[in-house]
Amino acid sequence: MPPTHDTPDRPGLPRVAAAILRRLLPYAERDEVLAELAAEHRERVASSGRMAARGWVWRQVLASAPALAERGWWRGWNGFEPRANWRQPGGAMFEGWAKDVKFALRRLRRRPTYTTLTVMTLALGVAGTAAVYSIAKRLLLEPLPYRAEEEVAVFWSSGNWSEAELLFLRPQLGGFRHVAGIRPADVTLTSGDAPARLVPAIAGTAELFQVLGVSPAVGPGFRPGDDRMGAEPVAVLSHALWRELGADPSIVGKRLELGGVSRTVTGVMPEGFWFPDPTVKMWLAEQLNPEDNAGNYEILARMPPGKTIAGMMDQVTRILPALGERFDYPPDWDKTKDATLTPLRDDLVGSVRPALLAMLAAMGVILLIACVNVSALMLGQVDSRGTELAVRSALGAGRQRLLQQLVVEALVIGALAGVVGAVLAFLGFRFLRGALPLGALAETASVDWTVFVVAMAIALAAATVIALVPSISVARGDLQTRLTRSRTGGVAGRGGRMESGLVVAQVALVLLMAAGAGLLIRSVGNLRAIDPGVDPEGVAVVDLLLPTSDASRRQQTMREVVAAVEGLPGVESAAGVQKLPLRGGGDDWGIAVESRPELESTTTFVRIVTPDYFKTMGIGLRAGRGLLATDRAAVDEGVVVINQALADKYFPGVDPIGKRIGFTERWDRIVGVVDNVAEADLSATPVPARYYLYEHVTWFLDWHTVVLKARDGADAAAVLESARRAIQEAAPTVAVRELTTMENVFTRSIGPARQVMSLLALLGALALVLGTVGVYGVVSHFVARRKRDWGIRIALGLRPADVIRQVVGRGGMLVGAGIVLGLIGFLALARLLASFLYGVGTADPLSLAGATAVLLGAGLLAAYLPARRAARIDPAVVLREQ
Repeated sequence: MPPTHDTPDRPGLPRVAAAILRRLLPYAERDEVLAELAAEHRERVASSGRMAARGWVWRQVLASAPALAERGWWRGWNGFEPRANWRQPGGAMFEGWAKDVKFALRRLRRRPTYTTLTVMTLALGVAGTAAVYSIAKRLLLEPLPYRAEEEVAVFWSSGNWSEAELLFLRPQLGGFRHVAGIRPADVTLTSGDAPARLVPAIAGTAELFQVLGVSPAVGPGFRPGDDRMGAEPVAVLSHALWRELGADPSIVGKRLELGGVSRTVTGVMPEGFWFPDPTVKMWLAEQLNPEDNAGNYEILARMPPGKTIAGMMDQVTRILPALGERFDYPPDWDKTKDATLTPLRDDLVGSVRPALLAMLAAMGVILLIACVNVSALMLGQVDSRGTELAVRSALGAGRQRLLQQLVVEALVIGALAGVVGAVLAFLGFRFLRGALPLGALAETASVDWTVFVVAMAIALAAATVIALVPSISVARGDLQTRLTRSRTGGVAGRGGRMESGLVVAQVALVLLMAAGAGLLIRSVGNLRAIDPGVDPEGVAVVDLLLPTSDASRRQQTMREVVAAVEGLPGVESAAGVQKLPLRGGGDDWGIAVESRPELESTTTFVRIVTPDYFKTMGIGLRAGRGLLATDRAAVDEGVVVINQALADKYFPGVDPIGKRIGFTERWDRIVGVVDNVAEADLSATPVPARYYLYEHVTWFLDWHTVVLKARDGADAAAVLESARRAIQEAAPTVAVRELTTMENVFTRSIGPARQVMSLLALLGALALVLGTVGVYGVVSHFVARRKRDWGIRIALGLRPADVIRQVVGRGGMLVGAGIVLGLIGFLALARLLASFLYGVGTADPLSLAGATAVLLGAGLLAAYLPARRAARIDPAVVLREQ
């Protein structure tokens, strides 16, 4: 063997280079080749110096390694030398691995049930984890399509800033580089005689794209002054909308009819850009009115480079006194209190982060359960091969060689599971994306090669971990013990402590899933039990976008639309409303109560409706009357209907009928009191609200809703398409945003808890099945391993009922230990679900007890089946077999 260390009189090959060559070279040629290299190395040291000689050696190694590796793999795979080297006996590093791969494939092919079970079990965990990770990676880890997004902050009281406040704050925020305001501003796009088309849009100030740090791909975009009163109306298109309109490169400078206003196109944004979500296809320059105090804007600003949100709070705090002096805020809406700045990423995707993290954790638990199941199955295989492994060890097989075969088999299973899991992830990606509560952000998630790479990486990593369990079993094994057990049939066999530990871990993981699903089921049940104050059954919902900003024209349009749909076959009544219940807050207006001036600074919900609104929505009348068509003629003094919560708050102990309340210097007389309705969200707490006719309000937003009550409890969805056609014929300039039913609106109002519950319940059921299979497999293996023991004990008088009791008792102990461990883990991790819960705590005893009972019952049933088999063992047959 040539030296691998330098000595003063005989310098040898570099140690690492020599080690690599010893692993790659054929055994028969190894010493000869290394000796020749060492001799050449010494000559080069003498002639060119030590460093040059080392460089020469490494060049030889790097140049030869690919060919040597290929030769070793070839020989290991087919058992023959490459043709150029067929006379050489071989023995390279890759030969053993190639042979082990062939051996593993041959074993797996001969055990189709075991192979299918292990591969599919691991593939299910891999598929779900890979799919959820690919969605979470896009939203939570990858950069958003903005320059230096960490420099952009969103101001507090989001969606409640007015144009007057925005104009006042601009010069006060000199510490920020750019400040912009945005609000939703969907528009209708009309072209010729074609029906109006809805375009999701955002109205923003001139500095919007400077705040985001993104310039249009085509055109200048917004320019300074585009948001001033009297400026030319302009619009910037998304890349997707530009393609839909024909991808005209000269579109900049052309005009589009948007919402009844002719706007000039000044830019097209780059492909892949979106803000604030991928559904938005247009950005409009908003002309700011210093007299407009309607709060519907969100303010965002770009900080100087190197600045943090904490470092900018001093700048924000300094402007609060001036803000309070300039504007008069009600106590509930005081913007000079609780001022905060939120990172842009948290503002855009923060609402979906809890659901993504919860589902990623759930999928991780499923993957762990799958790994534990496969480990238990492989451990059972190793134990059943005890005699084979013992005989091979006696014949000279080294422990390292046996461990390598087990590792290779696990890696082959992992590779197969990775491929199958990637296919399952690809096929189930769309379902998972729709099932998660991502909202408009779902469009950011798309299938790419990352899913396959992640699936394979997860599968191979899991397989490596799985291989450790049977490897430890073999490493701790004793040859004499194995041979003895093969003779005694398991009487002297080990008790399967490692398998028992795996079952305990698996049961604990299943309990995490089952308890989480139980909590969400309870929470969703509590939400569904809340009375929304409306009757959603048989009510169809048509969301509209009105094109004109003229109040009188919008009033006329709503009358025409309602008249067009209320005469449709199958429709009992129809009405219009600006804000449908259960669709979030907003439209909070100040209220003045006659003879009570101290209440002028308070606000209530305001709903603008047509006369048949209460009838159509099934809202009960408590006192007085509803709104009538004849009330439209009232000019100097209008009429208003209030809900019971408003009556209780502003008229305690007094009949409110006939009293007057007002806003914007107009007084309206109360003519009726109706039941409380969940105006903003599904909550048991009533909120004050008042209802006006369209004709008595001079300002309202662009989007409105028409509701239709189907006759005799008929299916509401059946009238939706006919309603769409009737609306397009009656008002071609009106765009239909969405067709749905009130029952769907109610279901959506439950929030992300509903979708997370559905997914977690599905995953919990899958985990329960895997856990039950795991318990069954381990207990069954326990029974089979001690078959001779059970036969002898039965022959000595042990009753079958006692056998069942002992075996089920062992399974129950494992399940009980897992349940205790799982409860401890769940109480530590339950905070991940806290944001989805309603009316139930994270340590809800009913949910935990239910999950425990289900899991204990399934575990005992899984243990009972092999217990019955043990009780039916025939001692004579067993002893004869031994």
